[in-house]
Amino acid sequence: MTLGLINANPVVHAKKERVARTEDLHCDDSVDPLDIYDFVRDIRDPEHPYSLEQLSVLSEESITVDDKLGRILITFTPTIQHCSMATVIGLCLRVKLQECFPPHYK
Repeated sequence: MTLGLINANPVVHAKKERVARTEDLHCDDSVDPLDIYDFVRDIRDPEHPYSLEQLSVLSEESITVDDKLGRILITFTPTIQHCSMATVIGLCLRVKLQECFPPHYK
């Protein structure tokens, strides 16, 4: 039995240009959603050779940061409703955040 892709032909969007930013904007070491988006936008989809940004799984607007509680919330939208790879995508995001940001963020 041959297993095929659940979403064999996803809609692929163009990558957005990266915003050039100066480092002195964050003198207090706070993290903003654009910082996080820059780190996670290039994660590859487990089933396709495209990034999560290209498949519109992630967007800048889907990221919120609560510095007081030390929480980062990323709401992602899989390409299909019953995506079997949603858990893998979530774990990839979590590991990337753990590698890139201080441990006090959840």
